[in-house]
Amino acid sequence: MPSNPTSESAAAERLLIVDGHAYAYRAFHAIRGLSSPTGGATNAIYGFIRMLGKLVARAKPSHAVVVWDGGLAPERMKLLPEYKAQRPPMPAALEEQLDEITAYLRAANMASFMQESCEADDCIAALTQQAVAAGWEVVIASSDKDFMQLVSPRVWLLNPNDKTEAFWGAEEVRAKTGVEPAQMVDWLSLVGDSVDNIAGVPGVGPKTAADLLRQFGSIEEMYRRLAEVRLERVRAALAASAELVRRNQELVRLKSETPCAVSLEVLAIKPGNDEALRQLFTRWGFESLLRELEEARMGAGELFEEKAGVA
Repeated sequence: MPSNPTSESAAAERLLIVDGHAYAYRAFHAIRGLSSPTGGATNAIYGFIRMLGKLVARAKPSHAVVVWDGGLAPERMKLLPEYKAQRPPMPAALEEQLDEITAYLRAANMASFMQESCEADDCIAALTQQAVAAGWEVVIASSDKDFMQLVSPRVWLLNPNDKTEAFWGAEEVRAKTGVEPAQMVDWLSLVGDSVDNIAGVPGVGPKTAADLLRQFGSIEEMYRRLAEVRLERVRAALAASAELVRRNQELVRLKSETPCAVSLEVLAIKPGNDEALRQLFTRWGFESLLRELEEARMGAGELFEEKAGVA
């Protein structure tokens, strides 16, 4: 197996999955004060297009899809009504640009997918499982630590917060958390996740959780041998939080069994619609992208002439 997806690989296909809302937010906050000739905000649109281009160039996928949140999972809301409740509403200036971003994806012939009442994380997990079962490689572009549980010999992460732009495999997950990818659900269940409003075991931080999982291997084994936990304070906290930890396992485990109404074959990367892209770039006032589109068209024309023996 290759150490990362840039190595020689027997896999015929590689799927890039982009966490849509995460990158839209990132683009929105990375660029300020950009607007179209008519005054509409375009900072998220431009930033998203640039980021997506870099991801495709970095991952070199044969297939790609941008996955969007379709709402909170009802089963998680039933377990924890305050799940993600602390998150502020999406800024209006970003929300108004989402339809334009999807218009760009249509013009670029880049697959875009959202499923009602399905969190993007679960759809991404389901697509990842489908691709791996088909013998494909997968690169997930997101900073969400939940995706570390999906890392395997065929699945890597591209974390936009990592300035090295390295592909994250099991080694990077271990360096970041102290545990194996297969232990990530248990690790998160112990430490909690403030981003999702999930409380952890009081007094059990990332290092203590990693130490426990290295000692016992899993939460199930830890509770079976709870008397062997050395620190009385930690042992008491774990005993008192057993129900919370079991609930957390259900909350943080990505649901790869989620039915996903999209087939892998339709995710193949295809040439974009140059005329549709030209119209969008003109409307948004993206002169640099217009120039690059024209340069790419000219380059493709010269290549065609050369192959045809015209040059």
